[in-house]
Amino acid sequence: METMIRDAAISFPLLGDFVINPPASFTLFGREFYFYGLITAIAVLSAVTFAAKRAPRFGIESDQLYDLFLWIIPIGIIGCRVYFVACSWDYYRHHLDEIIKIWNGGIAMYGGIIFGSLTALVWARIKKIPAGAIFDIIGCSMPLGASIGRWANFINREAFGYETDFFMRMGLTKPSGEAIFVHPTFLYESIWSFIGFIFLFFWINRGKRRYDGQAFIIYIGWYGAARALIEGFRTDSLYLFGSGIRASQLVGILSVAAAVILLLINSKRTHKPMYVETVKSKESEASLDDEESNKYNK
Repeated sequence: METMIRDAAISFPLLGDFVINPPASFTLFGREFYFYGLITAIAVLSAVTFAAKRAPRFGIESDQLYDLFLWIIPIGIIGCRVYFVACSWDYYRHHLDEIIKIWNGGIAMYGGIIFGSLTALVWARIKKIPAGAIFDIIGCSMPLGASIGRWANFINREAFGYETDFFMRMGLTKPSGEAIFVHPTFLYESIWSFIGFIFLFFWINRGKRRYDGQAFIIYIGWYGAARALIEGFRTDSLYLFGSGIRASQLVGILSVAAAVILLLINSKRTHKPMYVETVKSKESEASLDDEESNKYNK
């Protein structure tokens, strides 16, 4: 089965006769822009804006977070592409000129998570901020970005699954009139990510977080479960070195296992106060010192 049918009309039988055939790009000021890139940009900006507004809950200033994302975003995008190209090297070694053509699709989320996490770790060390607090902000905002970003696959008519008669199936009708009905795996993952986003939002709001890094561990497990389950339906999976092992499915399974083990181990441990509690304590002490100083100066 083809893994991308960019000129196909899209339908969802569940919605009746609804059919849409959006173009892959549009022209503005004489230049061509791709919806794939636009939707990806909206996803990134949404995640960053949300993270910045939530940063104080983790003891971090919004400006500090914007500074971090100035590094994470470009390095994360490079990581997404590197992961994809590495897992598709049998093709790209014969088409080196296409490696940088990211606008045609071809990024892998796990590459972004790996490169972005390493960037955040280095940044946290430099700024002397606990990495767990940084990772928690990332973990509660990334599901929002992932939920929106998956619709870039919708525009490109990619990241779909095998043919099916499942009630949520998506129809792809080529200009020739030939139609196929497939698993809209991009939609499954978008919904899964959004549910994870809502859960973490209310879970943190209700004060359930007990230590720095806990939210990120939950996110890794939740996202890993999605890839482990949904990847099996896809027709465009990346395989490890030409084997029959789906790269993202394997990483997803390992992510779930690692998350469960870490959550269990950490549930038995006594943890240091979270960074936000330390910051509040220091601010309270500073406020008391100021009050004492003002008394003596009167």
